[in-house]
Amino acid sequence: MKRLTGAITLFAGLMGSTSAFAQDTFWVQVEANTTLTEAQNATRLYDSELDDVVGFRLGASGWYATALGPYSETEAAAVLVDLIRSGAVPGDAYVSDGAAFGQQFWPVGANSRTEADETPAVTETQAEAPVIVAEPEPEPEPIVPEETPQEARQSEAQLDREAREALQIALQFEGFYTSGIDGAFGPGTRGAMAAWQEAKGYEATGILTTRQRDELIGDYNAVFDSLALASVMDQDAGIELIMPTAMADFDRYEAPFAHYEGDQGVRVVLISQSGGQSTLYGLYDILQSLEVVPTQGERSRGENSFEITGSNRDIVSYTYAEVVDGAVKGYMLIWPTGDEKRRNIALSAMKDGFTSTGPTVLDDNAGLDEAMQSVDLVSGLEIRRADRARTGFYVAGDGTVLTTTEAVAGCSQITLDESYPASVVATDEALGAAIVKPEQALAPLAVASLSSGEPRIKSDLAVAGYSFGGRLSSATLTFGQLADIKGLDGEDNVYRLDLEAQDGDAGGPIVDNAGMVLGMLKSDSDGSRQFPDEVSFATKAPALAAFLEANGVVTEPVTPASSLSPHALAVKAADMSVLVSCWE
Repeated sequence: MKRLTGAITLFAGLMGSTSAFAQDTFWVQVEANTTLTEAQNATRLYDSELDDVVGFRLGASGWYATALGPYSETEAAAVLVDLIRSGAVPGDAYVSDGAAFGQQFWPVGANSRTEADETPAVTETQAEAPVIVAEPEPEPEPIVPEETPQEARQSEAQLDREAREALQIALQFEGFYTSGIDGAFGPGTRGAMAAWQEAKGYEATGILTTRQRDELIGDYNAVFDSLALASVMDQDAGIELIMPTAMADFDRYEAPFAHYEGDQGVRVVLISQSGGQSTLYGLYDILQSLEVVPTQGERSRGENSFEITGSNRDIVSYTYAEVVDGAVKGYMLIWPTGDEKRRNIALSAMKDGFTSTGPTVLDDNAGLDEAMQSVDLVSGLEIRRADRARTGFYVAGDGTVLTTTEAVAGCSQITLDESYPASVVATDEALGAAIVKPEQALAPLAVASLSSGEPRIKSDLAVAGYSFGGRLSSATLTFGQLADIKGLDGEDNVYRLDLEAQDGDAGGPIVDNAGMVLGMLKSDSDGSRQFPDEVSFATKAPALAAFLEANGVVTEPVTPASSLSPHALAVKAADMSVLVSCWE
């Protein structure tokens, strides 16, 4: 998509009651040119073949018209028909009342106008003589008078194909035109013009006046001017790219990325790394864990390239990378939501202008000395974290998981271990339990065995959970004791525990020394009570088993087991536990 430069020229008629010609004076206008020399050459050719050939400057527009006349209106119409039939003039010639005609340049020295306006005719010498001014002052923009629909159609007829296509492009950009760019003003274009006029508060005639055409193109070009699109060559990355330089400027290197940032929330990240297909595929997976690559959007990975589009309520991002020149190179464009017009222009330019300049890639240590190292960052880009992370545990061999209702409430997406999409199949608010099933069958390392017995008060137990919201790769054990076999209000399905748990542990399995699951840790979500840190609660295993059975989940049979070593217990509990992430 390009800026429309010089596409629309103003054709301003002489408006009002002081027309330069008598009301019964008409002309056959056959051609218009942008320069006096072109107009003189064209008019000279017509004059060698036809009678009554004249030439006039078209008002203040700077264009020059070649015409025949003067005639009465009836005579002009008859002459036009004869000349078009004989092929002596172009098929788009038309009858004009001469309202837009200004100074006469042909024949040289002649004056075909009435005494109403005796401005001297333009001669070739006068037009081409240089004027030297020591300190020229800028001339004010000419005031273009508004036109009637008839006058607007006449000035529109002067537009060449490029100018007509430019209008269609601008209408398409504004969202009013959806057909092809062909320069033909058919019903689709006319309808788009009328819709634009209506949106702008003009009379919806479907024929843009000179002033309206200028406004439409001016608005379109203003968007380009605000972006300052320009080609940027990053020699260290070996990449050349057309970039919105007014929105993002070079900030830093953090291999394999070159960061370009601005103060309007726009970011461009160049990707430059040695490697082939395996590197490309690994990058494809890593990028989708980043905050700047939201989960919603299309993904496409081919043999030697990939594209990722992501969007959320804050940003829209596009990522492209390919194997080229023995390396992986690409770019990311991150743009704030609500500014789609400028984003689309910038992205289109980047797609068209991206190229590798050779095998040069960023050094693996580029920016390492200056970079702020963090487990939450990948080469300066923040890793995407779930809005809420809790624990669940496997209760069936196909990967079905039991967790708390609080873990999955209000989620637009649920994942297991931050990798596997899942959905809620059943909930029980009284128990505070939810059954979650992965979209694809999984093969867990261990499946929970739910105890049917009642443990003794003061017996040792532990909860397996992702205490730190997934910052650690595996669940950890927090040890405690059974404080009571009932809740504080006497609930039969609840254990009270003497165990200091974290929010991330909620939904985790409560296990005894043999690894049997005694229950599930409840969420501490009751804002009406504030308990001491060491007080926790769990839903009992028999109640959970009944909930699972009622929803068609067959649990593992309970088999007697002996006590496990602390290490073996930790491994077994971690293998049955899974991180449940909620993405709002």
